[in-house]
Amino acid sequence: MDLKTLRELNEARTARRAAILLTDLADGSARVIHEGDEVVGDLSAAVAKTFRSGVSGTVEADGRSWFLNAHLPPPRIVVIGAVHISQALAPMARLAGYDLEVIDPRTAFATPERFEGVSLFADWPETVLQERPLDAYCALAAVTHDPKIDDFALKAALDAGCFYVGALGSRKTHAKRVERLAALGASQAQIARIAAPIGLDIGAASPAEIAVAVLAQIIGAFRSRGLAGRGAA
Repeated sequence: MDLKTLRELNEARTARRAAILLTDLADGSARVIHEGDEVVGDLSAAVAKTFRSGVSGTVEADGRSWFLNAHLPPPRIVVIGAVHISQALAPMARLAGYDLEVIDPRTAFATPERFEGVSLFADWPETVLQERPLDAYCALAAVTHDPKIDDFALKAALDAGCFYVGALGSRKTHAKRVERLAALGASQAQIARIAAPIGLDIGAASPAEIAVAVLAQIIGAFRSRGLAGRGAA
């Protein structure tokens, strides 16, 4: 790999941007494809599938053999609210391969004893997300039921293009949330992306069951990125 290509991959990694190192196995030539770049021909479907799965491998396309080496940022789950759902979700997310962090300014809830081994920030989302900005490889789950804590984080997630945005609460609660987010400048298209009530509809009742439903919904959103309006190539 030449220095220019290595530098380009390192820059993408630092910026948490997905990239694929595409190598022509016939002549060894290689180039970097960033997520969102236009790719023509049969290779396009293989590139899109690799960005979704993160799995590297060899493909035959356009009469040639290619090796696609995927470089995806690790998906990150940001939970707003140090509640029982968050406590159950943390070990599940770790087992599924997702980094998880919890943000809650309520120091009675955000304690190391309740979240042992979890990245925990006992501060307001406005402060934490300024230092640790969201991006397209983040999922945000707002579960405090407190607009003063949840709303800023939800708007930040929508603006950052997070692959998943979910919020706890009934449909009535969400209707009021929609009004507040619109007043903050969120578009109707952005607001429509929020999963509310949060989690897959599996009849979850306990915090642990809700955590299962939320994680399943997050995984589904991550693995279906880029499939809106097209077939699952």
